[in-house]
Amino acid sequence: MSTVFRLAGAIVRAVLVMLMVATPSLLLPDVAIDTKQMVALIALFFGALTLVEYAASYPSLIEFRHAPPFNRIRFLSIFLTVLVLSLIARGQTEPTQFTQLLEILGGMIGNAIDFPLSPVRLVLLTVSQEAGLEHVALVRTAAGMSYLVSLTMLTIFVLYLRTGNWPARGTSFNVWVNLPTFDPTAGGDVIYRLERDARINVALGFLLPFLVPAVVKAATSGIAPITLANPQVLIWTMATWSFLPASLFMRGIAMGRVADMIRDQRRAAAAEAEAEAEGKAALAHA
Repeated sequence: MSTVFRLAGAIVRAVLVMLMVATPSLLLPDVAIDTKQMVALIALFFGALTLVEYAASYPSLIEFRHAPPFNRIRFLSIFLTVLVLSLIARGQTEPTQFTQLLEILGGMIGNAIDFPLSPVRLVLLTVSQEAGLEHVALVRTAAGMSYLVSLTMLTIFVLYLRTGNWPARGTSFNVWVNLPTFDPTAGGDVIYRLERDARINVALGFLLPFLVPAVVKAATSGIAPITLANPQVLIWTMATWSFLPASLFMRGIAMGRVADMIRDQRRAAAAEAEAEAEGKAALAHA
């Protein structure tokens, strides 16, 4: 029965992943047939990867598979970002009250965080000066909405940690199953390695929004400037730019939490062993 439930859950996850990949092509008008076919192939690839990963008894790539809602929050974040940006891009040619509301909200957030040396300002500096004011405003709006969703994702996860609901109370946490790419027997104290990896992930999560635009600007120096004129390119660029740093923040926070759990478990085991030793000593003296 557990195999049936695991397979059913894997199928549902695979369908949701494929839907997320195909969302821009489904919502945007005037998408070329070749583009739709390419998106369909990419969606099938990611769907098959998700199906194989979650249908297997043993993990291989996806972390925290048995520590919900870690991956659910991350997926909801990237799905919501892609959906909102797709609606905003659709509103450029087929506006509705809802798309206009999203655009106004994104513009307000984008303008609020568009200051010198901010991640949004660095992203705007990578856009070609020939793009036009309307397109620059669209990029700013997309960056603002992406940042809003990412910050919401982080806030929700931190709240789960603060309330003690992650990982769930009263359940065991298997490091090998939930961290398949982390080898606890590779050498050195596992707590030290987890805390080191946690600090690295948090640092990368903080630096990536600043580093990526700078690297892109340097890499494209002397060649055709970036315009992000294609709506799908804009959607996936902004979604990735905001999701990866927030995801690294979440991973770093989660690994720090796992290190604290192992430390608490060791302390409890040491206290229990000490109490047992004292009890045996008391019986020996009696």
